[in-house]
Amino acid sequence: MAVDAAVINDPETYVRAVPHDLLDHLREGAAVVRVQDFWAVLRHAEVRQVLRNPRLFSSNLGGTQIRDPATPEDLRYVRRMMLNMDPPDHPRLRGLLTRAFTPRAVARLTDRITEWADDLVAAVQPDGHADLARQLADLPLLTLAEVFGVPDRDRRLMFDWSSRVIGFQDPEYAVIDTVDAAGVTDLARAALAVRPKPGPDGRMPDPRTRQGMPDLYAYATALGEHKRAEPGDDVMSDLMRHVDDDGGRVSIEEFENLFWLFSVAGNETLRNGIPGGLIALMSHPAEYRRLLADRSLLPTAVDEMLRWWTPVMHFRRTATADTTLSGVDIRAGDKVVVWFSSANRDPRVFPDPHRFDVGRTPNDHLTFGHGPHFCLGAQLARAQMTAVFTAVLDRLGEIRPAGEPVRLRSNFQNGVKSLPVTW
Repeated sequence: MAVDAAVINDPETYVRAVPHDLLDHLREGAAVVRVQDFWAVLRHAEVRQVLRNPRLFSSNLGGTQIRDPATPEDLRYVRRMMLNMDPPDHPRLRGLLTRAFTPRAVARLTDRITEWADDLVAAVQPDGHADLARQLADLPLLTLAEVFGVPDRDRRLMFDWSSRVIGFQDPEYAVIDTVDAAGVTDLARAALAVRPKPGPDGRMPDPRTRQGMPDLYAYATALGEHKRAEPGDDVMSDLMRHVDDDGGRVSIEEFENLFWLFSVAGNETLRNGIPGGLIALMSHPAEYRRLLADRSLLPTAVDEMLRWWTPVMHFRRTATADTTLSGVDIRAGDKVVVWFSSANRDPRVFPDPHRFDVGRTPNDHLTFGHGPHFCLGAQLARAQMTAVFTAVLDRLGEIRPAGEPVRLRSNFQNGVKSLPVTW
């Protein structure tokens, strides 16, 4: 059968669904396939192989997005982010951040997450109808605000920033503006004053450049300076007060880039993973009822939701030297893109991979990545998912679709903009 592999890179494809039939077909044919100007790595073992070898498959050389930065300055900008770093810069900054997430800080966050999740579900309208994608979107924002010590009334800024960055391929999210300037802090109002406006063509400037997100950086700079001068009882204050063995500290520029990373990656994965998990349950009512009857399955159910939905669908690396991967010759400078949506349905690792099984174990999914860039927020992500689904099971019982989900137009984030349900 003739197939057009370029379909997997077309954001319009994902408005309908992740093209699992096509991914299955491509993956069975080869572990590595050519798609437009990059190599797509589709099997679980080869994805792991790429991710654990940063010397050969670099995050820094060309960044981690398929689309090349438009200018050399844009490339220098993305290279300063931890997501796009290689050794030795990456382990240094990651190590500092890991030490800031002290057991006490994580325990406090987990307790708060449980309270917030229950409050959000309890606040759902009592008439048996809700849009849970929108009504539960505050949980990752509350968590991130706690991590950074951001005032509650400013947290909606992070919703807009992450929407603009992740949703740049979606006409609605690219220009989203949901913040009421009258209800935020002076710090936020100063940031909103430099928020870019759509151009004559109706488009915003590229949000994956510093010039495209001046409001985010204005806020992050002021917040970082405040944390250094007056540290509070939050994770980022711990980070900003830390001095390493060589007398080094996290710079304001590094704080800015961490703020960007957490505001975007820390928000979007959960913002889409939660409704994705709800869709998984509603699509498999027998498994939903199995979980309702046996709450001890919740930890495995959460990991199965993350595997089955896979919020982040791919990441790019760039080959630093000529090499061979699964019999395919790859040249230095080639883009190598690991496709998590495919690897998480690889039958070599997951028996009956398209079956949603709340008791699946083992479950070696790659939703949080693998190797040196394994997601720092995995523990908090699982805590948020567990808290939300505990509250949904306890308070709402079995929910059912009340209309079609509205999906994000994106080839990167498996996103849900709206999820109408009834119960």
